[in-house]
Amino acid sequence: MKNIIIASTSTIHGSGFLEYLLEDLIQHFKGTNSILFIPYARPSGISHEAYTKKTQIAFSKIGKTVKGIHEFNDPIKAVEDAKGIFIGGGNTFVLVNQLYKHNLITTLQDAVKKGTPYLGTSAGSNICGLTLCTTNDMPIVYPPSFKTLSLVPFNINPHYLDPDPTSKHMGETRETRIQEFHNFNTQPVVGLREGSYLHVFNNDILLKGELTARVFEYNKTPYEIEPNSALNTLK
Repeated sequence: MKNIIIASTSTIHGSGFLEYLLEDLIQHFKGTNSILFIPYARPSGISHEAYTKKTQIAFSKIGKTVKGIHEFNDPIKAVEDAKGIFIGGGNTFVLVNQLYKHNLITTLQDAVKKGTPYLGTSAGSNICGLTLCTTNDMPIVYPPSFKTLSLVPFNINPHYLDPDPTSKHMGETRETRIQEFHNFNTQPVVGLREGSYLHVFNNDILLKGELTARVFEYNKTPYEIEPNSALNTLK
């Protein structure tokens, strides 16, 4: 039984870290007061300790305690014993490299598939897809594989941005980048805009939030889906 929140971002404009999600997280993590945080993505290169402290402050607002995985002697056992898991944003290549280094890919897959509630934001959302290949991040390290958790049967592009008709930037748009991806890959890609998230419960995948999401399927014209739409058949 999977119970997953796959959020585009941890912070939307005008709110604090995880603030816009807190009401949903009360329900999501209702079965536990303790969250295992995996800070490996290290946004802006901050330390695991500093990132964990930031997360502790956010979760304390809903009565949850947080402990970073780096505080455990055995990361695999920490995931196996966790009652709730959160992986935050940062650099997806750094995150995936660390997950492989600590042999956590299969352990995370097993934990989530057995029902441990999982929250991912940004890089932590990217890894819920089949590969990291639709991340927006620079490849500053080289993980052993681009394959990720495969908790949903498609790829994810967090922080999806629509083309700005007033911009003087003449380079590739996000849509162009995803079309380039489909020159070499066939799996669908879901572009999640800021403030949107996917809720996965058992085999149901629903788009939540107030915004539409953009879906890219191989050899098809991209299209929009409305909030509360199901993506169960997307594969």
